[in-house]
Amino acid sequence: MKNNLYSILFIVIFFAAHNLYGAASDEVKTEPDDFQTSEQEDEVYDPLEPINRAIFSFNNIADKIVLEPVAKGYKSLPSPIQSGVSNFLSNLRTPLVVFNQLLQGQGKNAFESSGRFVVNSTLGIFGLIDVADKMGIEEKEEDFGQTLATWGIGDGFYIVLPLFGPSNLRDTSGMILTMMTDPINAYAVSEGQAWIVPMRTAVNAVDQRSKIIDEVNALRDNSVDYYAAVRSSYYQNRNAAISNEDDSELTPLPLISIEFE
Repeated sequence: MKNNLYSILFIVIFFAAHNLYGAASDEVKTEPDDFQTSEQEDEVYDPLEPINRAIFSFNNIADKIVLEPVAKGYKSLPSPIQSGVSNFLSNLRTPLVVFNQLLQGQGKNAFESSGRFVVNSTLGIFGLIDVADKMGIEEKEEDFGQTLATWGIGDGFYIVLPLFGPSNLRDTSGMILTMMTDPINAYAVSEGQAWIVPMRTAVNAVDQRSKIIDEVNALRDNSVDYYAAVRSSYYQNRNAAISNEDDSELTPLPLISIEFE
């Protein structure tokens, strides 16, 4: 019975908010305007809203009961451990980032990201230390959802995926493409180490959630309509990512499917 409980806990952590908004930091400030929906809300196509709201409520409960408490425990670990885990996970994402940068015609960014990967994988001890950042090689994020957007593919309608969180047809397709092409996960499966895939995803979820505990709680507690606030923030975050704008002032989200880890 005890092992079954551990298995259930792991599965929930694996799925719940596994692709949290990774650009959040301790410097993000929540302002009153963050809790209001944007003008863009009028343009969001959400034909499944009743179903989406029901799924959103379930996801919110899963986050409060499982992911957030685990993230708080993780946040109590020494800072070097947290930064090492975060750097390592970020480094694992880099090959797909480079691939998407190439697909988007970002040759210069792809070259720099490749350099980050080489430097951090070697001098940074398999990515545990972000040596490249100290050398001035900035980290950039690109995913298949962003790539499809730059190719002119529209959002499609808004979806709240069970435990995966806010998405739309385009970003869900991008997530599936990531699942199918991630070289690290493919290597783990081919070598008979498939357990690495869910373990990596679960650790990533906890690491990302730990970075935005206060911001998410503020959004949850102060929003007149939490569902609408998250939906609005989702599109603001995605549009900023697609257009490569500075997203440091955006409100981070508790559950968001940007990239499958």
